[in-house]
Amino acid sequence: MKLLNHEDLIAAGYEPGPRFKAMFEKLAEYEARGISDKKYALKLLKREFGAPEPKRGLREKPAPLAEAIRPDTKEEKDNVAAVRRKMDELLRVPVIARGAVMPDACPAGAGRAVIPVGGAIAVENAIIPSAHSADVCCSMFATFYDERSSVAKELDALTAATRFGAGHRHLDDLVFDPVLDEPVWQNRFLSGMRDRAHAHLADQGDGNHFAYLGEVEVTAETRAVLRIAGHAGLAAALEPKRYRALVTHHGSRGLGAHVFKRGQAAALKHTARAGSRIPEAAAWLDASSPEGIEYWDALQYVARWTKANHRAIHRRFLERIGGAAVAEVGNEHNFVWRRGDHFLHGKGATPAWRDEQGRPQLGLIPLNMAEPVLLVLGADNEDFLSFAPHGAGRNLSRTALRRQFPDEASRRHAIERGTDGLDVRWFCGEPDLSELPVAYKNAAAVKAQIHEFGLAEIVAEIRPLGCIMAGDAGQPWRNREKELTPKQKRQIEHRKERRRMNQELRE
Repeated sequence: MKLLNHEDLIAAGYEPGPRFKAMFEKLAEYEARGISDKKYALKLLKREFGAPEPKRGLREKPAPLAEAIRPDTKEEKDNVAAVRRKMDELLRVPVIARGAVMPDACPAGAGRAVIPVGGAIAVENAIIPSAHSADVCCSMFATFYDERSSVAKELDALTAATRFGAGHRHLDDLVFDPVLDEPVWQNRFLSGMRDRAHAHLADQGDGNHFAYLGEVEVTAETRAVLRIAGHAGLAAALEPKRYRALVTHHGSRGLGAHVFKRGQAAALKHTARAGSRIPEAAAWLDASSPEGIEYWDALQYVARWTKANHRAIHRRFLERIGGAAVAEVGNEHNFVWRRGDHFLHGKGATPAWRDEQGRPQLGLIPLNMAEPVLLVLGADNEDFLSFAPHGAGRNLSRTALRRQFPDEASRRHAIERGTDGLDVRWFCGEPDLSELPVAYKNAAAVKAQIHEFGLAEIVAEIRPLGCIMAGDAGQPWRNREKELTPKQKRQIEHRKERRRMNQELRE
């Protein structure tokens, strides 16, 4: 039996990490010398490696906050005041160096230190799972293509290509992608979730996720701006003409939700050892610890899976209309990125910095179903952590918004006004009032603030033609993911094996 084990060192206050190996080697020397008293062994370790770091408590004053938002109405001012309260709580956490809020900022929960939508933080050597939220890697993806038929017919094809609502795809209608066969499933945060990942491919969920059809006018000026910015490949792919565009918005579905759940549990455990009186929403993982490294790796896989999910929907749509992709653009807005010495966390914040090649990052910013999706080049404005907004945001909660339409007549009028001139489909049945344009901030004001605060450059606008949203299925907006039954898991394995055998026969 070892003199001291991993748990003993953690209980003594030492943080798991690379030096544990050296500590165990030293403990082996102590044992070889006949030392058997645990307290004495810990005393010797302290002489050799120093005393454990003291627990880190909340700061007396919050870290600096930059605000790229200008509230005008009373409703907007009340909203920003609530955002400031949440950021004040969050920025007292010792691992957070700076924070920023975007023009779309709004509170995301009632708990202490819950990062608002439109919030971004720079974190020192740590990952805070709740700061990217359970909808890990919620993201945008656009495919430009040549018009094939009417908007109505293309929306019919899009309806068949995607899926919305709680749960997952029917097991007779699963979609395969090679991303499922990546060797990642031994990662502690991904273990046992391949079937879940398979069941959710080509699946968009509910809430504000959407599939949007639009059109964009590419001009010689558009191409010149892209070329000067370093995106010569995109500029060359797009001719000066009008294109149709499919834009999808969704996250990583049940896969990401469970990665977050496991990451949050690990973060709570870590922070209980390393921190003092830290709010649950601010619990962190040491990025250099084994758990932190594995969580980072799991997040990178979730990002690849989510992009494959977007592409699966776009591919299925293009196959149905007999079209082909001319160009693609995409970005995450609920995620963690590493820049220099910091881990940048965005909750509904679009990366707007320069990429590894020094080019301004391309991003997509939707506003609402009746407004264009903006194609932007990031301004890399470090004053605001080099982020831009991810959309128009809300001034009122969904519940408060619905209270403004108490009867059938007012609801019908809001729906007609919000969808006028557009082909809007509600996949699960009834319209969702909380996703109408009236639910969101003024789009023109958000665009103006992008320019005012120097967050990004708008290079093109994808004008709306129609869209598909989940709609109201008569259930709470955010259903918990249903667990796969043992029978469903067996069915998935059976189909996987049958596909493998068919592939071997073809080869």
